[in-house]
Amino acid sequence: VQLVESGGGSVQAGGSLRLSCATSGITFSTYTMAWFRVAPGKDREGVASIEADGVRRYADSVKGRFTISKDNAKNTLHLQLNSLKPEDTAMYYCAADARYYGGSWQTLLPESYTSWGQGTQVTVSS
Repeated sequence: VQLVESGGGSVQAGGSLRLSCATSGITFSTYTMAWFRVAPGKDREGVASIEADGVRRYADSVKGRFTISKDNAKNTLHLQLNSLKPEDTAMYYCAADARYYGGSWQTLLPESYTSWGQGTQVTVSS
């Protein structure tokens, strides 16, 4: 299994970024996928998840600003980040798991995932 994130960078507050996670070694269309982030001095936080049936979950802190999507034809996961804030600064990680959670809040927990990417840095300046 390989998950490779890209698209991170440095932007000013209010700006946008689009993160991508290219996958291989999994049956992408059937997997539960998610984005997590780790800010300096903080625990890993579930940002957004999407299951095989398309059900999405978002952390309250990003609802209305971030959008998770998946391209099954390209085995790629995306995260559109809009209206970025300095508190969004973190390393963002892609995660994958073969289990189906039926839309449960468990999809935003790191222990629900067995495969992880190396991360891409997002830095938002004020």
